[in-house]
Amino acid sequence: MAGAALCGPRAGPAGLWDWNQTWYTNTPRFTWCFERTVIAWIPCAYLWICFPFYYLYLRHKNKGYIRMSHIFKAKMVLGFILVILCFSNIFFVLWEISQGIPRAPAFFISPAVVGITMILAMFLTQAERMMGIQSSGILWIYWLLSFMAAVVMFSSKVQHALERGFLEDHFHHVTTYLYASLVLGELVLFCLVDHPPFFSKAVNNPNQCPEASTSFLSKITYWWFSGLVWRGWRQPLRTDHLWPVRKEDSSEEIVAWAEREWQKCRSRTQQKMESATFKKVQKSETRTAEAEETEVLLQSEHSQSGPLLKVFWSMFGTYFLLGTVCLVICDVFLFSIPKLLSLFLQFVEDEEAPSWHGYFYAFTMFLLACLQTLFEQRYMYMCLVLGLRLKTAVTGLVYRKILVMSNASRKAATVGEIVNLVSVDVQKLMDLVIYFNGTWLAPIRIIICFVFLWQLLGPSALTSIAVFLFLLPLNFVITKRRSQFQEAQMKHKDERAKLTNAILSDIKVIKLYGWEKTFMEKVLGIRKEELQALKRSQILFSASLASFHSSTFLIAFVMFAIYTLVDDTHVLDAQKAFVSLTLINILNTAHSFLPFSINAAVQAKVSLNRLAAFLNLEELNPESSGRDSSGCVQASITVRNGTFCWSKETSPCLRRIDLTVPRGSLLAIVGQVGAGKSSLLSALLGELEKMDGCMTMKDTTAYVPQQAWIQNASVEDNILFGKEMDETWFNRVIDACALQPDLESFPAGRKSEIGEKGINISGGQKQRVNLARAVYQKASIYLLDDPLSAVDAHVGQHIFEHVLGPNGLLKNKTRVLVTHTINILPHVDTIALLVDGTISEIGSYQELLQRNGGFAEFLQSHIAAEEKADTSFPAMGDAQGTITSRNALSQEKLFSDNSVKSAATGREPVPVSQHRTTAATPEGTLTKGEKTQPGRVNTLIYAAYLKATGFLLCVYIVLLFTCQQAVSFSRGYWLSMWTDDPVHNGTQQHTELRVGVFGALGVVQALGRFLSTAAVLLGGVLASHKLFLQLLRNVMRSPMVFFEQTPIGNLLNRFSREVDAIDSVIPDKLKSLLGFLFHLLEIYLVILVATPRAAVAIVPLTVLYAAFQHFYVSTSCQLRRAEAASRSPIYSHISETFQGSSVIRAYKDQERFILKSNFLVDENQRVCFPGAVADRWLATNLELLGNGIVLFAALFAAMGRTRLSPGTAGFSISYALQITGVLNWMVRAWTDIENSIVSVERVREYARTPKEAPWTLNGQLQDQVWLTEGRIEFRNYSLRYRPDLELALKHVSLTIHGQEKIGITGRTGAGKSTLAVGLLRLVEAAEGAIVIDGLDIAQLGLHDLRTKITVVPQDPVLFSGSLRMNLDPLNRHTDADIWTALELTQLKNFVAALPDQLEYKCTEQGENLSAGQKQLVCLARALLRKAKILILDEATAAVDLETDLQIQATLRTQFKDSTMLTIAHRINTVMDCDRILVLENGRVAEFDTPERLIAQKGLFCRLMEESGLA
Repeated sequence: MAGAALCGPRAGPAGLWDWNQTWYTNTPRFTWCFERTVIAWIPCAYLWICFPFYYLYLRHKNKGYIRMSHIFKAKMVLGFILVILCFSNIFFVLWEISQGIPRAPAFFISPAVVGITMILAMFLTQAERMMGIQSSGILWIYWLLSFMAAVVMFSSKVQHALERGFLEDHFHHVTTYLYASLVLGELVLFCLVDHPPFFSKAVNNPNQCPEASTSFLSKITYWWFSGLVWRGWRQPLRTDHLWPVRKEDSSEEIVAWAEREWQKCRSRTQQKMESATFKKVQKSETRTAEAEETEVLLQSEHSQSGPLLKVFWSMFGTYFLLGTVCLVICDVFLFSIPKLLSLFLQFVEDEEAPSWHGYFYAFTMFLLACLQTLFEQRYMYMCLVLGLRLKTAVTGLVYRKILVMSNASRKAATVGEIVNLVSVDVQKLMDLVIYFNGTWLAPIRIIICFVFLWQLLGPSALTSIAVFLFLLPLNFVITKRRSQFQEAQMKHKDERAKLTNAILSDIKVIKLYGWEKTFMEKVLGIRKEELQALKRSQILFSASLASFHSSTFLIAFVMFAIYTLVDDTHVLDAQKAFVSLTLINILNTAHSFLPFSINAAVQAKVSLNRLAAFLNLEELNPESSGRDSSGCVQASITVRNGTFCWSKETSPCLRRIDLTVPRGSLLAIVGQVGAGKSSLLSALLGELEKMDGCMTMKDTTAYVPQQAWIQNASVEDNILFGKEMDETWFNRVIDACALQPDLESFPAGRKSEIGEKGINISGGQKQRVNLARAVYQKASIYLLDDPLSAVDAHVGQHIFEHVLGPNGLLKNKTRVLVTHTINILPHVDTIALLVDGTISEIGSYQELLQRNGGFAEFLQSHIAAEEKADTSFPAMGDAQGTITSRNALSQEKLFSDNSVKSAATGREPVPVSQHRTTAATPEGTLTKGEKTQPGRVNTLIYAAYLKATGFLLCVYIVLLFTCQQAVSFSRGYWLSMWTDDPVHNGTQQHTELRVGVFGALGVVQALGRFLSTAAVLLGGVLASHKLFLQLLRNVMRSPMVFFEQTPIGNLLNRFSREVDAIDSVIPDKLKSLLGFLFHLLEIYLVILVATPRAAVAIVPLTVLYAAFQHFYVSTSCQLRRAEAASRSPIYSHISETFQGSSVIRAYKDQERFILKSNFLVDENQRVCFPGAVADRWLATNLELLGNGIVLFAALFAAMGRTRLSPGTAGFSISYALQITGVLNWMVRAWTDIENSIVSVERVREYARTPKEAPWTLNGQLQDQVWLTEGRIEFRNYSLRYRPDLELALKHVSLTIHGQEKIGITGRTGAGKSTLAVGLLRLVEAAEGAIVIDGLDIAQLGLHDLRTKITVVPQDPVLFSGSLRMNLDPLNRHTDADIWTALELTQLKNFVAALPDQLEYKCTEQGENLSAGQKQLVCLARALLRKAKILILDEATAAVDLETDLQIQATLRTQFKDSTMLTIAHRINTVMDCDRILVLENGRVAEFDTPERLIAQKGLFCRLMEESGLA
């Protein structure tokens, strides 16, 4: 009726729609009424529906206007002509009516509607220009729809003209052709991009993210990203190649927004939260185990995450919902494809159907698949952008929280947990964004699949549920067993990591004793068990994978078998079989997605709770610090009746404090340990809770904490601390803080980089840098927490005179100095004595002495203690912070240090963090950082991995995959033959045979899949074993200098993370890659067998695919490496800030640190964003290519349907539909392999580093009679630690007779320990030789030499293991020998009393023994070896005097036949030696008996005087 009303009686009986004219014909066309109304109005309806929402969006998103460009003018001109055209149509029709020609209402209503809509489109075009929109999606779609409508009308007019001639209605003909051309013109113009907005920053920044200024088409296909992919392929990507973070993604925008929302939220829930937090912190303080403490902090009793979730929802909810809409639309397209496939197969069966139906279905399927791709990728893109924004928000909130945490809160959260919040927990939340929709969409997908299957196969569809239920317990059992094996493997892995750590930490001792082989065997023993567990776990993993992949087959098999066998009349045709298979694939994807989604939701809930608990922790009370800048009071610091505590729950730590510090005075605070001195400074800084009293502080403050806080930056940056450089003041500060000699000894002076936590400078240097930072700030008040304790006495004196004292740089400043150095007390203005948190006395030095009260007592006890200490420990150089001369050895106690530092000068390594994009001046960096390889991985690495797997196994794996895929092909082919079986009397023949063979082929394929997967995974275990062995050998054979230059972290990383990747990641990815590759080949084979002509399309598409993959992999690998490298600075900065938050607050420098955090997060996002887009770029392009393959498979099937059976067509197209997923996953697997194969490269890296001399030399020392006397000769012997350093020993020539006892002494850095280093060949000679008993030691194997010389180091080293193992690792002695050695070292009674005696387990580093006992165990070890040459390095420092005397006696009797070298750090220990060797600057200064040396009055005499012995 509506048609008749609009189109008038002329439309005929068909009116609006006529099936015969449109569908059941070989030349389809719409009725003119339908064309004029429905088709013309679809674009109009679309634009009017979008208009209100889009206009609101435009008003909200003002980016600044765009100047009128040629493009804009052209759009408006064409629009104007189109409007004129529409209205001229109306006038023409009205004129016709006036001439008496009958015209239906549609003739003028339609152009009017279209014309008005065109005006709206022009209005929107202008609005977009004013709001700075460069390319419009809404209008592009409108013009596309308009063009499609115009094409329909155009083709209809052309057909009409061909049938009846052009002249019949020439006006409408001309206007239609004009209209179509103009609309095409508009469509082309809307594909182009306008200029950037006039006031936009994009104009100024040439490296802007191109997304904003790209066309709508480019946006939805991600083609704007191609430039970066191309660049990454051509050259290594640098950070400046990547675009800066977009404004809407930057920390500046997002964190400020998150803070506003969180503050709003907190103010609403403050009261409730506070009580809960305090309860929690109280609990966490009473718990003992640290792990439990963590849980208390980061778990909540009731949902604390609610408010936080609201915050995130209010920020990102709308964006997330838009993404969800995309996903729902994508799902609509996903389910429409099986329906279309069903129609297409009907068309192939129905020979009567017009052939254009086939092409129509093929193109519609292609179009829907493309739309599905675009919507799905847009959803993924939105999720990833949202995830990155969420990460920025969380990191920002956590970082700002660190700066305001109270002391109670700091106890409740450790650095590790905070770093976990911004790494692990944020990742969980980012996963949730992607997976959350799966929790409700996957069940809906599964239900829809079942409904569709029911429509196809009736009740038989329900049997698929039974298969699901059968597979669930099977997978559950496999998973449970596998997790047990994984636990066992993890246990062994931890053991191995512990042992490896012990070996690398104490490698020096292992090398000194020649124990490398023994420890290698231990590691390999653990590794063997670990790989055994891994093997079992991998076999089970193969079984579970085989069962998962076979589920598609099983469901199909059971459904088809029941469907055909229950009732003979049930015919399995192509449509039922292949549409069912397509649905089962969707079902399987949904079914595997569901557990991921649920798991992601559960984990994200836990992470949200942890995050909320952290953000709700107690904060510092800003009122606690009474900063006052008014100048009315003379005193700088005033405290009246102050009572302070660390947290509200604890008792006060300072009580009734009354303190006034006049401006410019120096107040010293003294007291016993634990009296509350540091607490007083914290109270002044406002770090404590003020319970009572009042406090004011004038002006700016500088603070030097007791535990020096150092940043991972250059020395200069640490001192400037954000201030401008003032050269003269800087130099004065450096001199006053005694840093000048240190800077000269650093490789790059003030530009030298200091490692994390000041790892590469001494304690004294750290403290002086800390002090210099404070002095440089020119603050008014200085709070100094015992800065002199970490430096040596004469340096302390220098600092007091030049910085703190009455004539120092700070003489006019207010100074509060906590100190234990009593000799400076006479020079201070006021002294306050603290006792148990109260000020017991206050006054000047003289006043307090005259009172003869607590202070006098304190002084007395200190002087007595110091006198005692002075006799045994004479001051010999800056004990902890030696200002090393340029050539001095920064580390005297060579054999001692467990952390392997450099024995070389200039202090070897500052770990230059690998992530520095611009490294500090090359010579200022000390250790070798991690290297990242640019571009693609070398093919040799793959070859090395395959070689480790074994050539034969590789061939076997390829054969297995080929067979498995061949069986899969046969099964599909068999099914297509089954569906083509002719139907006689409503039934198919041979149904049982068909079912049986189909089932058998499926079982064989499942078995093949299991075997092929297991072969790859077990091959991986084999390769891993070989590569680990190579790594272990290469590292153990490296010389000492290698361990000094390589941070232990790098080595542990190789042994843990890289080996882990080789163990499980690479085999897993390789299995995926091979699986997908062979599946792809099978799909190609199927399409080519069904439609050989498809080869014409498949070959170019495959070449394109290879090109995409090639470009993507090289760029993606670089982006992933860069992303990993840009993450670590964020974590380092967080941990640095956490440790130094009190210093940052004292200097009021929070803003600078927040900006640095923002910068680091943005730099990380700068790499993450292109990484996320790269995945979308690839997925979109590959899926569009895959859809192209589907299109050609369908087109060729439609063309050849006369020769093609429905079964073969179904077989071909249902396989082609899987191609998009396969292509996508294949590239993913390939990229993952490229990224993880780097582990093989890194593990093999140490194969090329220099190795030390052979451990044993065949043919040498076969008679075993060498070293009988112990005579040592140095012949013009020189040694340097590394080729680029000066000589550490210079031309030493001397002879030590057998059985002689020699003392070696000299100042710090004279080369005492270096002599022993040379003797044991830890470093090879630069020139000259050492001859022992007539043999040049350079001619011996290292183990032959080192097992004959025994060293007792200063720091005793024990390994975790039995006591017996520690005493005799090589298992060469009987128990009786061991007991004798224990008796001689006074340990027999102690060991006999232990529960397991000799089998007693020592913990790591021997921590369950005292220092003295450990020293004695090392001595017993030396006694057992009974060597002819013994080197003692201050061996008895840790034992009491009585034991020391007994040990010295034991050594004299037991080693009376041995040559003994004693390296003395205290001269009195070598006074009873036969001769004393005095070294200076690496040369022999004096060498004679003690008596003669004293008589000579030379260097030895001076050393004795300095020690107070002369």
